[in-house]
Amino acid sequence: MSQPSDQSEVIPLYVKQPKVYPRETQGRFSRLRVIAAWVLLGLFYVLPWVNLGGQQIVLFDLPGRQFHFFGLTLWPQDLFVLALLLAMAAFTLFFFTALAGRLWCGYACPQTVWTEVFLWMERVTEGSRNQRMKLDKGPWNRDKVIRKSTKQFLWITFALWTGFTFVGFFVPIRDLAVRIPAFELGGWETFWLIFYAFATYGNAGFLREQVCKYMCPYARFQSAMFDDNSLVISYDVARGEPRGGRRKDADYKAMGLGDCIDCTACVQVCPTGIDIRDGLQIECIACAACIDVCDEIMDKMNYPRGLIRYTTENAMQGKPSRILRPRIFIYFFVLLALLSLVITVLTGRDPLIGDVLRDRTALYRVVDTELENSYRLKLSNRSEQTIQASVSATGLDGLEVVEPQGLLEIGGVASVDIALTLSLPLQAADPGMLPVEVVVRGPDDEVLQTIETRFFVPANPD
Repeated sequence: MSQPSDQSEVIPLYVKQPKVYPRETQGRFSRLRVIAAWVLLGLFYVLPWVNLGGQQIVLFDLPGRQFHFFGLTLWPQDLFVLALLLAMAAFTLFFFTALAGRLWCGYACPQTVWTEVFLWMERVTEGSRNQRMKLDKGPWNRDKVIRKSTKQFLWITFALWTGFTFVGFFVPIRDLAVRIPAFELGGWETFWLIFYAFATYGNAGFLREQVCKYMCPYARFQSAMFDDNSLVISYDVARGEPRGGRRKDADYKAMGLGDCIDCTACVQVCPTGIDIRDGLQIECIACAACIDVCDEIMDKMNYPRGLIRYTTENAMQGKPSRILRPRIFIYFFVLLALLSLVITVLTGRDPLIGDVLRDRTALYRVVDTELENSYRLKLSNRSEQTIQASVSATGLDGLEVVEPQGLLEIGGVASVDIALTLSLPLQAADPGMLPVEVVVRGPDDEVLQTIETRFFVPANPD
């Protein structure tokens, strides 16, 4: 009779996340990713340096409460436009996800784009996939220290430049570039530069696929936007199984094998380290690297391409597939409607906006035979051109503007805050808070803005 062992087996509850070493691949989808990365990174790093009419072409001026975007200036009053743009972004995501899966994740997500750049730096300094794996497993020596140090230098430099560019979207970047060498950055500017640099360094350099697998919420609700007619990356089980190795000239059909040679190349190139042959998984970011490398292997084996391909669930099951279906058209027409509404709002908005605030310290004053009310007139020019305007008032007989007199000059994308005084002859109106209108006109007598306010008439003026 065997005696029970005194030793108990220790089962770890947490396992260290193994590092993923994605292999570089070539192909049509890889080229599309490179082109997308160049375009998106180019826009990010170049746009802040482009000026239009002396104004940075993209600048989110939070202290000035102005958003400059390709010659268009948005103010807090244009919050409706921002809401429409956010709705457009959401429906664009719905549209492409329902059509072809996680295209955003594979080609345009900042996490994907910056990770590709950091991986490229890693390949330059540490070599191919096998070389990087061997280097990490090997002892620390002079060569390893040099390679690792060079990679860290490139990563940190690029991350700091990214943080600087990010802040340059909120602070004029040319002014920022002058103040950095002089150590004249403000506290918040320094904080966000370092914070965004650290976030870029950490997410793209170390966390990488873990951001997509554990932190990004999109992977969790993407399945709600898929259906059996969505184009997704799929492995053709019927064609590929049973998988197994063989010589190129072997009669694998007679051996009872499918087209998959079990080379695991699709796993090696996957940036999230999954095996697409196990089916579609939430970790898949639809980068299509597995399609490129599988097609390359199929070409070498003289097998037809498409063992791994973009297809639909219905097509995989031999059922009719409808890629252009009602929900796709609904998303598309909603996007068109939102775009039309944005264009209508932007083209139809007034170039000049204004507000009149009463002076609460003195409701009225009597000057000779006139009753005066004081206000603050705030005018904001939302266009790039200087506007000249005059101010008048209507609503009561005898109502006049005491100040300002003459033409006001409001610079492009600028605001003025001036004193406004309205007068009314004594006994010209009944007591009370009476509605009046302040009218702002252009030089050609065009009404630019009409602002409603109240004129106070006391019961017994002194």
